[in-house]
Amino acid sequence: MSGIYIHIPFCRQACHYCDFHFSTSMKKKEEMVLALAKEIKLRKKECFDESIKTIYFGGGTPSVLTSREINFLIDAVYENYKVIGDPEITLEANPDDLSEDRILELSKSKINRLSIGIQSFYEEDLKMMNRAHNSVEATKCLHLATKYFDNISIDLIYGIPGMSNEKWKDNIDKALSFGIPHISTYALTVEPKTALNKLIQTGKIAAPNDEVAQEHFAILVEILESKGFIHYELSNFAKENYFSKNNSAYWLGKKYIGIGPSAHSYNGVSRSWNVANNPIYLKSIQEDKLPNETEILSVTDRYNEYIMTGLRTVWGVSLDRIKTEFGVPYFNYLNKQSHKFLEDDLLFIENDILKPTKKGKFLTDGIASDLFYLNLE
Repeated sequence: MSGIYIHIPFCRQACHYCDFHFSTSMKKKEEMVLALAKEIKLRKKECFDESIKTIYFGGGTPSVLTSREINFLIDAVYENYKVIGDPEITLEANPDDLSEDRILELSKSKINRLSIGIQSFYEEDLKMMNRAHNSVEATKCLHLATKYFDNISIDLIYGIPGMSNEKWKDNIDKALSFGIPHISTYALTVEPKTALNKLIQTGKIAAPNDEVAQEHFAILVEILESKGFIHYELSNFAKENYFSKNNSAYWLGKKYIGIGPSAHSYNGVSRSWNVANNPIYLKSIQEDKLPNETEILSVTDRYNEYIMTGLRTVWGVSLDRIKTEFGVPYFNYLNKQSHKFLEDDLLFIENDILKPTKKGKFLTDGIASDLFYLNLE
């Protein structure tokens, strides 16, 4: 078992681009923490004798929890599971939650990795996205966090309407100035049921431009690789020994348990997901019921997932694994479908591993969808 993901479904305010599950009402926060701890206990049999290597607090905004609540949930994991001696324990946090006192508290806990949602160092970008923090807090929290934590990741968003190449380079340079060893970057994406989509439809905000985003991505890759970062997953860059162990386990197909409303779990043969509704989740857990649905993954499902995750990572897609784990028909299909991308210099094969070229990296998701096999079984 690789790890446990704990979804904290609360945020101080709603970012315009976000379509994750959360509530801006904190009224049920204490009740939710108790329910999360109870689900952790209810699901301990799923782990058998396997050890937990990572604990990840995601959301939502996990940093809205008090240090006491965070420690209570970590203790619940330790009480019910076998945990390795030095697990990676990550807390996603927003800059407005990271005062020096709070960072000091966290540094004394079992949390040993912070993932900070900076998104941009520019005030106008933060206001457009409706982030809860401002540019001063973005800079200040990193000055403080780097005093107490070595393992820090930050999120940055590119392709923001009106963001010039110079402005994007400045965001990258500012992040690098703090000596951050891990950077996650995402193109601004317009999801259907978000405030951002409505603002674009009403003409209040310009729509993101794919060509601009692609240019920003190329700039990002060039700068970070020149600074010694390894582009180990499409959206993630890290110095050596600072890859996210939690996320790497997802991409490598390891088992994990997802705790909390909307959280997903995977055990190698099936995927399950909890209901994305706080009141229903709370009621079910109080009745000792797991509010989830389960899908048994077919060979085709697992092949498609491996193609998607493999192409996004530095580890690529093993052609030998395709043949041995999924069968000759899948191997032949992949060879046929990938031919045009190999010819167009978007994919290449090295040591029997299929990977995207530098030119193909930004197009990875689209390429993967063309390699999917939907009706083989």
